[in-house]
Amino acid sequence: MSADSAGHSFCFEPVVARSRTVCSVVAPVAYDCIKLIFVRSGSATLCSEVGQHRIVAGDVVLLASNTLCGSEPRDTITVTTLYLDRDYLTDQVFWQLSAILRDRHEAGLLIDAVYADPLQVIHLGEDSAGKFAPWLDELVALSSDRGQQSRFYRMQALLFAVLDVIVPHISVSVTRRPAVQRRATAPGTPRQRRFLPLRREAHHVANLIREAPERDWTLNELAETVYLSASQLGRVFAEAYGKSPIAYLTMARVERMAALLHDSDDSIALVARQVGWADADHAARQFRRSVGVPPSEYRHSVRRASQSERSV
Repeated sequence: MSADSAGHSFCFEPVVARSRTVCSVVAPVAYDCIKLIFVRSGSATLCSEVGQHRIVAGDVVLLASNTLCGSEPRDTITVTTLYLDRDYLTDQVFWQLSAILRDRHEAGLLIDAVYADPLQVIHLGEDSAGKFAPWLDELVALSSDRGQQSRFYRMQALLFAVLDVIVPHISVSVTRRPAVQRRATAPGTPRQRRFLPLRREAHHVANLIREAPERDWTLNELAETVYLSASQLGRVFAEAYGKSPIAYLTMARVERMAALLHDSDDSIALVARQVGWADADHAARQFRRSVGVPPSEYRHSVRRASQSERSV
């Protein structure tokens, strides 16, 4: 059990809804989940790592995971926020497109490719957004009452009703973001994690690992970069990402290895060295543990799929 910046208690759930009225500046924080923010009344200026955006009643904000964002309300602003687990949404995309996607990893890549903007503001207008009010209020009530187990399908129905209206308005891109930027917003395999604001130290260390997974990072070295002890960093990082910095490093290396196996003809031993593992056997074990298949089988499957696509 934990609490968000507004003092609400959180436990792990794939969907959590919260309403709040804000009348003072909210400092930039990042969450390890996707957020849909519905502006019910008032206005504010969003301040994020991708610039400033003015939001008013009737707007919906889509915020990617691990994106720093704060707000400066004009007088007051009332919002309802849906905290959505990214792995949960990835599964929805996979089942929606299961006829053309091989696995949920590929669904995650598709999400990164077409939903490239870390922050989007959708201007629906107050009249159009008014239809969300009863759905959002019920989602908030179910989240507050801990009714998710007994009313699980009702919550899914409400969420899908919201997404059915919102998704067609989300901007998509045919241009992929740089690999480092994509990796900064992509958590790994599903895990029990809480919807918490990320400590800046954890966010900084995660970015260091994502930008250079091939580096031989140690816990002490990472801790020194954010002026924490190794034990403090381990605790802060685990609270933010659900795993230790070294386990997160393994996850980042596996993701980089998967990309190299797909895009290059280098040997598996060379690919392992490129992501920071000198021992190819150790790399293969880590890859299989994370992806479910050995590196050679993974490469064979993605190459076979590529050939099939070209022959169509």
